[in-house]
Amino acid sequence: MIDNYGRDINYIRISVTELCNLRCRYCMPEEGIEKRSHEEMMTAEETVDAAKAAVSLGIRKIRITGGEPLVKRGIVKLCEEIAAIDGVEELCITTNGTLLRKYAKRLYDAGVNRLNISLDTLDRDKFSYITRLGELDDVLDGIEAAFEAGFEKIKINTVLMGGFNDDEIEAFVNLTKDRPIEVRFIELMPIGGGIDFDKAKFISCQQVLQRVPELESLELSDGVASMYRLPGAAGRVGLIRPISCEFCSGCNKIRLTADGMLKPCLHLDAEISVKGHTQDEMAEIMREAILNKPQKRETMDADNPSRAGRNMNRIGG
Repeated sequence: MIDNYGRDINYIRISVTELCNLRCRYCMPEEGIEKRSHEEMMTAEETVDAAKAAVSLGIRKIRITGGEPLVKRGIVKLCEEIAAIDGVEELCITTNGTLLRKYAKRLYDAGVNRLNISLDTLDRDKFSYITRLGELDDVLDGIEAAFEAGFEKIKINTVLMGGFNDDEIEAFVNLTKDRPIEVRFIELMPIGGGIDFDKAKFISCQQVLQRVPELESLELSDGVASMYRLPGAAGRVGLIRPISCEFCSGCNKIRLTADGMLKPCLHLDAEISVKGHTQDEMAEIMREAILNKPQKRETMDADNPSRAGRNMNRIGG
């Protein structure tokens, strides 16, 4: 569906839970969040209806997010039902990877096409620090399980943080040399827990090109990512610059939270409820939301935080 600014809105991110088995410092409070009642959240049936409504408007790509979607009861069956919707060309999941050893093959068989794995460090001690609860080896095992399950390409999402993982840029880039791994460096956003981070943590993706000058531009974009490759590498490197480069003109997505709130823009607090509506009603709500999707967000940097109104775990990564 084309919005009022000529953008083809063909992508929806659907969060299926606000809960997570990690407590990443820029995403969730240390104590976690209070589990909300079942009545407050979208049912599996409503989630499938929302996906069908979105597809009826021209959505072709659906990404399942959280929280951590793999802690959601019935996640495999939910993926299977969404993958079976006529018109869905790509079904993806964003996960922290800690449960992939258990779920990778089942997700692949259910029709999930692609995995995005959030991983901010390859150092075990730093991983335990940034996630508060996690073990790096669980994620590394999950990546191997995903390849073994049949996933041909794996995306790794790495949030750049000055003084924390900028010394690992080369190590992450090197993951793309021999395997079809796409590492996507993402600038830290002042949203949720990240709002209180020291300003020195907010660094530009330009540092990736400075640290690894042999990266060659592919002269193309994949969504909001500018793509690069090491000479002869099997994988690619993507740079996502929500702070240093405003890319609203190319935004092609809407988001649906686990409690049924449609967000036309991540960084604005406008939300429209679809919970409790029929599939046809959901489609009409989405149609209006897409037509009224804002042209751009306001200035966002370390001094001007996101106006999203929620932590990322309550929106969907």
